[in-house]
Amino acid sequence: MAVCAVMAGASSFAAITDWLHDLDERAQDRLGFTAGVPVGSTVWRLLTRLDDTLLGTVLAGWLRTRTPVAVTAPRRYRTVIAIDGKTLRGARTGNGRQVHLLSALDTTTGIVLAQVTVDTKSNEIPAFAPLLDAVETVLGTLAGVLFIADALHTQTGHADEVTARRAHLLVQVKANQPTLFKQLKRLPWAQIPVGDRTRDRGHGRRETRTVKAVTVATPGGIAFPHAQQAVRITRTRIVARKTSRETAYLTVSLPAGQALPRDLQTWIRRHWHIENRLHHIRDVTFREDLHQARTGNGPAVIATLRNTAIGWHRITGATNIARATRQANRRSHDLINAVTSSYPRTQ
Repeated sequence: MAVCAVMAGASSFAAITDWLHDLDERAQDRLGFTAGVPVGSTVWRLLTRLDDTLLGTVLAGWLRTRTPVAVTAPRRYRTVIAIDGKTLRGARTGNGRQVHLLSALDTTTGIVLAQVTVDTKSNEIPAFAPLLDAVETVLGTLAGVLFIADALHTQTGHADEVTARRAHLLVQVKANQPTLFKQLKRLPWAQIPVGDRTRDRGHGRRETRTVKAVTVATPGGIAFPHAQQAVRITRTRIVARKTSRETAYLTVSLPAGQALPRDLQTWIRRHWHIENRLHHIRDVTFREDLHQARTGNGPAVIATLRNTAIGWHRITGATNIARATRQANRRSHDLINAVTSSYPRTQ
């Protein structure tokens, strides 16, 4: 019931109960409520006591059974998982601290494979390994999977952890790793040819992105374990005749034969999906930052339900999640039938 309600646009525990009470008797029976419906406090008590990590694992696995399998996979297909954290600005724990969640998004399907709550006295770094554990539980194996993360996760321990699971890591390097950052900047980039270039137009701007990559997996290479290539990506943007240029450095644990510059260009841009196609939608469509959950696992549970709703609409072909939730709300019977029906496993 909670999954259906959030797919139909419910943005809080109270809204989930309201959605159930607004259903006609036939729809309530279809969900199993044949002897009346629970009051809001009952729904709230149940949902805030759930194990949010287990709930995320179950729902991610369920979504994957609903994901159509491509008839033919691209020759260079690889599962690419973007990792990023988000603070729930309105939610607080019992001691008044904000709730921070670290998520792993399958950038191909749009499904959040795992999400863990970051300890209020720590940061995302210790939560990285538990997140990998949760993703591995859903996928069964991490062999060949590529994880993309921001500079915070450019940690030697993370590189070792990912490699031990036969997976790969693509991370940005900034000043939090000063030695590595200097090594990357000093590489002979002027002598390295451009491997890939893309040009985009839109919203009154022109943007060019160029990628250069060089093999560094040699004795005396850069100071980061398992790195096979160093990458430099330069973005030149022209807005109102004003030109700006940004340069970013990255490392990847895939050799040149398995990660061409055009692949790197695509994968780096996919990391934006977790911000643009997940966190932004949770904020705008589901008004997440206004939700003031303060009890138990409530903030993480409602975020997991939102992740599931977004993933569901993605795999059913929706491009506008807000419109899809409105349509689902108007067609409650169709939604309930789709969610509760037994599908043959497709993936």
